[in-house]
Amino acid sequence: MNDPSLLNADLHCHSDVSDGTLSPEALAARAHANGVQLWSLTDHDEVGGQRRARDAALALGLPYLTGCEVSVTFADRTVHVVGLGFDPDDARLRDGLAATRGGRERRAREMAAGLAQVGIRGAYEGALKYVGNPELISRTHFARFLVEAGHCADTHEVFRRFLVEDKPGYVPHRWARLGDAVRWITDAGGVAVIAHPARYRFTPTEEYALFVEFVAHGGRGVEVVTGSHSTAEYAAYAELAIEFGLLASRGSDFHDPDESRTDLGALPDLPGRLTPVWQALAQRVDRP
Repeated sequence: MNDPSLLNADLHCHSDVSDGTLSPEALAARAHANGVQLWSLTDHDEVGGQRRARDAALALGLPYLTGCEVSVTFADRTVHVVGLGFDPDDARLRDGLAATRGGRERRAREMAAGLAQVGIRGAYEGALKYVGNPELISRTHFARFLVEAGHCADTHEVFRRFLVEDKPGYVPHRWARLGDAVRWITDAGGVAVIAHPARYRFTPTEEYALFVEFVAHGGRGVEVVTGSHSTAEYAAYAELAIEFGLLASRGSDFHDPDESRTDLGALPDLPGRLTPVWQALAQRVDRP
């Protein structure tokens, strides 16, 4: 392939090790069947599925990059930083992710208490049915329970009505600091990438501050093409990537065949003029 930006790379998705519904092996098979040419599993604050994902991908002839998605608090909002191409056995990274996972159970019980106040009982126990890893219980698991229980038609409605700021099931949480998350990834040999930046709904000043601080800490990439971005947002973040000298990433953020807006491998190509993150990580790719 002459133009590396045309590679069908999908470097953002989730398995049942965090808040997806498919196993790492099933995701590898789906990515391969959908024509993905470079794949990464990026579970939330967890690298427990990395070996399984890598082994399954390589068995299918699919090149693989290690990945995770770290939860960060920035400007009192939750921001996600994807790590790619790191050593998954790095002790500092694993310790940092374990610390970030801490507190999810307390938060989940507070979310359930908030839902109980509006007449939705048993939400904590209901959400647990969808959790592959109890340390990683999340809003997504509550959303699946609320759909199953008939309170909402789909998970998107759940988030709008119950699980965002000022709604009954919303509980803020202090995650990792931006600088710590970036350092855990880079010190483990990987590249830190701002995930789906349009989702945070920052003001232009707040967003610019995020990019400035991210780069100052050693962050090197941004997701330009992702499942939650519009065509206009592809162009906007391509410009920010150029302005800040960032590598461009691409990932569906796939969680589930029915819930996710974009399937594995179904994204458009990166806009031109960008340097794909996988070029900088060529030596970190595991190949069949």
